Amino acid sequence: MKLKLDENLGRQVAALLREAGHDVQTVPGEGLSGAADQTVWAAATAEERVLVTLDLDFADPIRFRPAAGVVVLRLPVNSSPSYLLLLAGQLVRALVTHSPVQTLWIVEPGRLRIRQTEI
Repeated sequence: MKLKLDENLGRQVAALLREAGHDVQTVPGEGLSGAADQTVWAAATAEERVLVTLDLDFADPIRFRPAAGVVVLRLPVNSSPSYLLLLAGQLVRALVTHSPVQTLWIVEPGRLRIRQTEI
């Protein structure tokens, strides 16, 4: 799976996804740190990569139509960095049986919500 990780996810999440066999590019790695959401979205879409982020703004399917796919990881308030890795592991397991292409995924502790793109 081709993924683009937003700058809020860090190296450990990228490493976890790469170890699971995914093609991962990161916003910082492409020099897009601090870029506007629309710029990050345009880069992910142009590269046909599923955007993985903590930014809830990307959960708006009207503003950011999930053509390539969007995965929003929803952490509980005051979560630790280790909790983020736990949620990333949940994402890795979901990617074994499902594809986020052309969908919006909201990944929460113990739960995966999938919204199909309307064509």
